[in-house]
Amino acid sequence: MENILEYIKLVRPLHWLKNTFVFAALVFAGKNFLFDIHKISDSFYAFLCFCFLSSFVYIINDIHDLEYDRKHPTKRNRPIASGKVSVLSAMIIAIVLLVLGLFIGFYVNLLLGIVACLYLFLNLAYCWYLKHHVIVDVMCIAIGFVLRAMAGVVAIGVVLSPWLVVCTFTLCLFVGFGKRRCELAVTNDDYIEASERRPILARYTLELLGNLLTVSAALAITTFLLYTMDEQTSLRFGTNYMIYTAPLVIYGVFRFAVLIQSGRFEGPIELLAVDRPFQITIFLWVIMVIIIVQFGVHIKAFLHHLISM
Repeated sequence: MENILEYIKLVRPLHWLKNTFVFAALVFAGKNFLFDIHKISDSFYAFLCFCFLSSFVYIINDIHDLEYDRKHPTKRNRPIASGKVSVLSAMIIAIVLLVLGLFIGFYVNLLLGIVACLYLFLNLAYCWYLKHHVIVDVMCIAIGFVLRAMAGVVAIGVVLSPWLVVCTFTLCLFVGFGKRRCELAVTNDDYIEASERRPILARYTLELLGNLLTVSAALAITTFLLYTMDEQTSLRFGTNYMIYTAPLVIYGVFRFAVLIQSGRFEGPIELLAVDRPFQITIFLWVIMVIIIVQFGVHIKAFLHHLISM
């Protein structure tokens, strides 16, 4: 049983939450898609594809960073670094995940397969080279989420919205810099200790990260507000009520900014997994968005009827 748990930890199922971005297209494409069983099925396949491929990337990264992880106070407990899973076994599992992920991607359609390959190329380049370059490392993380969102778009065959790309990129840029701030915070802002855990942290000062977080948070909120007020958004949903979800977005961004400096979390996923107010905020936002997309026109007509009475 212990070995099975180690193999489960190896693929990091908690981090599959990141792949829920593939469902963004299903929600924001319009009310005709959210309850279409074929579209839901294709979106789920895209989600499964990226779960397998992201787990492949995690395993390859763990093998590549084996020596660094063994010096890390928490990462040394990971299955490969601790020796509970051999490198050979991990490689076999990684290859199986790679084959399954690519098979599912190309099975859905050619474009999803291509997006999946771009995701793999980006993450392997990140693992071996790009993560050692300041700013570029976080931009790669953000682009990875954009590719997840694009995968959802090509999976269900809708037109790619520039707003989906811009909003995803700016939000995940903010989250990426937040991840770097988390990594510094858990070492009590000790640059030497932090750089031993992740070398690139030697080049991220508190002042720099503070500025980057401020700018990226402003960009994320501004692009979302512009999206909600765009004429095409109103035409697609039949209403401009999406603007009323803005307080939840702003609160979520600000709460994240507060929590990443506490030193309690090693990254955004850990924060999301345990912070109840943050979970409730996301849940309420998703519910509001679904209601607006599906029933916004009817709500608007009902309110107009009440006013005209």
